[in-house]
Amino acid sequence: MTSPVYIVDDDRDVRSSISFMLSTSGMRTRAFASGHDFIDSLDHLEPGCVLLDIRMPDMDGVEVLEELRNRAIEWPVVMMTGHGEVSLAVQTMKLGAIDFLEKPFEEDGLRASLARAFTVLEETETQSERRREATSRVAALTAREADVLQGLLAGFSNKMIAHRLGISLRTAEMHRANMMQRLGAKSLAEAIQLASDAGLEPLS
Repeated sequence: MTSPVYIVDDDRDVRSSISFMLSTSGMRTRAFASGHDFIDSLDHLEPGCVLLDIRMPDMDGVEVLEELRNRAIEWPVVMMTGHGEVSLAVQTMKLGAIDFLEKPFEEDGLRASLARAFTVLEETETQSERRREATSRVAALTAREADVLQGLLAGFSNKMIAHRLGISLRTAEMHRANMMQRLGAKSLAEAIQLASDAGLEPLS
């Protein structure tokens, strides 16, 4: 099932016209009349693409975008701007928006922006799943196995890791073998990639 498009605009006519336009192509949409309504609903929404108006009362598009980033929500955002707001739109792209559309925009322009947004969303979801999987596998390691993995991430040899951890070389090699087995890693490169994806810090 295609991910939804969230339309955030205080103009009811804009919300209605965009919703109708996208629904004719089989896209799922959900509209919000304010930035606050959208932010308040985030905990109950599935990942999707966001069409976000830049000028809204109480909470404008820039503030919504900042709140998304504060919550580490990486959904692709396309800003909708009025005439003469291009400089402000560029500012939002520095905050993470992937594109902006000037009102009134053509249907083809909207579809092109959303096509790009869906591609970004798919890539982001793939990366997030990889991070979750890596984090789960690394979390299954014992504390000492994790230490050895951090040493390998730092580029240390088994001998250096043993010295840093105050253990024998044989013990370090045993922990390394157990770590590789528990991770399900078939090579050192795969183990390092899992450590990196999980956000593990190198041994200092």
